[in-house]
Amino acid sequence: MVRRMEHIYQEKGETWPQVLKYNYEKYGDRRRAMRHKHYGIWQPYTWKDYYLNVKYFALGLLSLGFESGDKLIIIGDNAPQWYYAELAAQANHGVSVGLYADLTPQEIKFFIEDSEAEFAVVEDQEQVDKLLQIKDELPLLKKVIYWNYKGLSNYHEPLLIGYREVLQAGRRYEEEYPRLFEQNVETGKAEDPCAIVYTSGTTRSKPLGAVHTFKSMRTNVEYYLALDPWNETDNILPHLPPVWISEQWFGIGCHLLSACALNLAESPETQQRDMKETKPSIVIHGARTWESQAAMVRARILSADPVKRFFSQLLMPLGYELADLKFQKKKPSFSSKLLYSLADLVLFRPIKRSLGLSNARICYSHGAIISPEAMRFYHALNLPLKSLYGTTEGGAITGTRNDDIRLDTVGPAHQGVEIKITEKGEIIYRHPGIFMGYYKNLTKTEEVLKDGWFYSGDSGRMGEEGHLLFMDRLKDIIYLSNGNKLAPQWIESRLRSSPYIKDAWIISDPEKAYASAIIIINYDHVGKWAGQRRMAYHTFAELSQKAEVYDLIEQEIDRINQTLSPQMRIKKFVLFHKEFDPEEGELTRNRKLKRTFLKERYHKIIQAIYHDQSEIQIETQIPYQDERTGPKKTVLMIKSIKRDRL
Repeated sequence: MVRRMEHIYQEKGETWPQVLKYNYEKYGDRRRAMRHKHYGIWQPYTWKDYYLNVKYFALGLLSLGFESGDKLIIIGDNAPQWYYAELAAQANHGVSVGLYADLTPQEIKFFIEDSEAEFAVVEDQEQVDKLLQIKDELPLLKKVIYWNYKGLSNYHEPLLIGYREVLQAGRRYEEEYPRLFEQNVETGKAEDPCAIVYTSGTTRSKPLGAVHTFKSMRTNVEYYLALDPWNETDNILPHLPPVWISEQWFGIGCHLLSACALNLAESPETQQRDMKETKPSIVIHGARTWESQAAMVRARILSADPVKRFFSQLLMPLGYELADLKFQKKKPSFSSKLLYSLADLVLFRPIKRSLGLSNARICYSHGAIISPEAMRFYHALNLPLKSLYGTTEGGAITGTRNDDIRLDTVGPAHQGVEIKITEKGEIIYRHPGIFMGYYKNLTKTEEVLKDGWFYSGDSGRMGEEGHLLFMDRLKDIIYLSNGNKLAPQWIESRLRSSPYIKDAWIISDPEKAYASAIIIINYDHVGKWAGQRRMAYHTFAELSQKAEVYDLIEQEIDRINQTLSPQMRIKKFVLFHKEFDPEEGELTRNRKLKRTFLKERYHKIIQAIYHDQSEIQIETQIPYQDERTGPKKTVLMIKSIKRDRL
């Protein structure tokens, strides 16, 4: 199947700029390539617009001194200019490096220094100000190009130049060097490096830059297009800009090869509203997003008026019944189908509309384990959600056909991918889509690439019919004193399925034989629950330590405990006084727990839990209106699960 896909797409070229040129010549102004919501209005861009922006931006970069092999940093939220900049750098035989907009100046400095980037393309004044703070520490940086001009009219820094000015420079450059852009695009090769994609940094002190070629990127893209073919009429709204590898595959590779329409939300805050307007046929989210949406719907049902709550609780089981039959590969009875049609009309379709999923035909979850409860919820709505497994360095590894989706697996290997499980339980694999290596780090590369096999550092096992069961990071597996093993992600994903739990961190002590949990409540949902009971509180910390809230969360943990094997069940928990924060180093930018950092920072809480204390006093910093901060002492309760039905 993959070979047939290669034949289909071969005529479009070997590199992304070559594929863009093909689409431009085939569709021109006749088809929309993307649209971007700006100031509440959807602005359409044809394939001609896409191509010409890339062309003149690439020529403008050349006029500024961009050379073959140079690196271009891109920072900002999703916008057409992000994609133009990436393909322009690649058309010039350069390499793109994507970064998130919420990075601090020092974090940006690390990435620019590590990648040796000479140019930066940024969204707005906020990003410009960050770079101006550190410009004297970045001698290689030649130009910073911004695409949103608001607030920058009085900036007279020589390092800065606007996006429109670069396009104008590109048009002038073409007059001096006609057909230079076309020649550069034509001479691009599949083996050329095209992007440095940084790891999230959950298990290392610093993220590492994985170098990918057009060939490695395209190999992974074609796995997905073979699994679930995309077409010109499809419509996708990426949740994130192409920073991580999955957005590179879907938002750039799959989009270009399929020539579907790419929709870009006005901002991260309007994502859900914009999804309802665009009704994408292809929906790709991280597991946490799928889980939070499912939890949000459940919270709405619980807080609805009695009539709506009655019908929801009456009809949802019909959806779960059909979902379970599908997982078991059994056919529903005629009466079940009839009742489901009624439930679909009354309940399931409105829920899908509210989530922007009414037109979804391809639904992927990636980045972490998704809880079985969330998976069952979406299949109850008749959405073909499936979990994918892949890594920044190792590429796309597994994918499931819609008629073979299973609750607890991430599917079988793509055709062309070989998977093995080592004696230690580590998942290793090899295929043509693996990265070239870590940029400027041969030592780390040799640690993970051995004889063509990529050692993922992930723990898993092979299930029935070649399906892979992903457990957790190998180094994060917890070994209890009784010899049992815990996979924290496996438990945490189930806890996050609760509408009252936003995040969870599973911990243990080597000398103890049980797991405990540090829970972050969902402030919005718990706050609404507390409001219905007329409970008084002023802050997140105050609400989290209410005895009634502890009882509520204990019920949720007890419910989830019954779905876990006895050795994995939680016996103690603490409700944390705040959310984990990437700004404080507690989470990565894609909201994965930095477990090593958390253990060091909150070791006293762990000690208190396993020394049978009933509470612990911690000191936190609170902000004042004059921007000062001051210490505040908070007492966290430690509670044991009373319902011992284990």
